[in-house]
Amino acid sequence: MKTFQDLSEQDQAELLKFPAYISLLASTSENGLDKKEKKAVVKLTHIRTFTSDPLLSDFYREAELSFAETLTTLNKELPQEKGARRQTIIRELNKMDLILNKLGPHYGLVFRRSMEAYKQHVSRAHHNVLEFFIFPIPIEGLLN
Repeated sequence: MKTFQDLSEQDQAELLKFPAYISLLASTSENGLDKKEKKAVVKLTHIRTFTSDPLLSDFYREAELSFAETLTTLNKELPQEKGARRQTIIRELNKMDLILNKLGPHYGLVFRRSMEAYKQHVSRAHHNVLEFFIFPIPIEGLLN
């Protein structure tokens, strides 16, 4: 089975932007990530190097090295208007799907599931402790 390390350097560099794009897409702030969200995603990326599926450990280790810088750069380069920003990010993520396809269906499935969980974690970065104390189990539509 092919892994992240089997990709060309160019494909690796593009795929390493995936967590940053997901973070920016999940952001609730009008101007990209706010400080609380940025802190949460940097921490999450670090944690993922140890807690992710072993198939993704090389990817997350590599992503962590440049994550904060990539996040800042992409946040500045993307359109500021929320709709245009969202469309641009989705277009970039769709391009990365072609790269994932090079690694086969199993790797792609594990990667996509991991990114979905990552996105949900970032989306919840704004929920405060009181919300989690009162509603410890997410109730669809109530807090989302």
